Amino acid sequence: MKYFASIFLLLSITMGCKSFKKGWNDLNVFPVSYDIELGKQVSGDIASKAKDFPILPESQYPDVYRYIRKITSKILNSGKVENKSQFAWEVKIIKDDKTLNAFATPGGYIYVYTGLIKYLDAEDQLAGVLAHEIAHADRRHSTKQLTKLLGTQILLDIVLNSVSDKKQANANIGKVTTALIGLKFSRSHEAEADKYSVIYLCPTDYSADGAAAFFEKIKNNPTPPEWLSTHPSSSHRVKDIHGEKAKLGCKGNRHYRSEYQRIKKML
Repeated sequence: MKYFASIFLLLSITMGCKSFKKGWNDLNVFPVSYDIELGKQVSGDIASKAKDFPILPESQYPDVYRYIRKITSKILNSGKVENKSQFAWEVKIIKDDKTLNAFATPGGYIYVYTGLIKYLDAEDQLAGVLAHEIAHADRRHSTKQLTKLLGTQILLDIVLNSVSDKKQANANIGKVTTALIGLKFSRSHEAEADKYSVIYLCPTDYSADGAAAFFEKIKNNPTPPEWLSTHPSSSHRVKDIHGEKAKLGCKGNRHYRSEYQRIKKML
């Protein structure tokens, strides 16, 4: 009976999900409430693993946190983020100067590495990358990819707290956390996140193609990050991002380079 109940639940969620209409390749069997619960569980798992995820203490770096939150607030207040009110949108900075990365969990928990902050040259570039990651969460790409990667049962067990064995429950959450760090999004999801990074930044005073500057910089890096090898060509992405900005007629042109350099020196 439990098996058939699970199948019925999955079918009910699927048939009620708007993304079902887009076809199986973009299927998300989970409602938004599951993204929220899954994000809470994963953020707690990350907080408990200080060795793997050394979070920069906000008490020691209040100005840096205030600065990053100012950027994310601009993005979230653009009027274009669908799940602005539903998701947490909490920001954490991971102390790791070697990693050029940022990621957002389901439910909007945002993590940015110090290595990425130090690597970039201007505020609009970081805004473009953060907008890209926010898009992955807002467009719910993570739960779509995690469903394909881990299957529905593990995710259901986490959000429904249906595993009585605490050790196994923690192991399941750990699998999701590990998967999220190196999550390989589909080309269509990456293209959509690039597009929405422009859409989110367009109403702001930032240069809306800030993400393109990151890809222009990274493509000339002799040792690009490993995760980039699974992504679409940087050159194509740069062209598409510039094209989206032109199509939308975005007027913002601020880079905030001097303020960004000041913040970088604090890390």
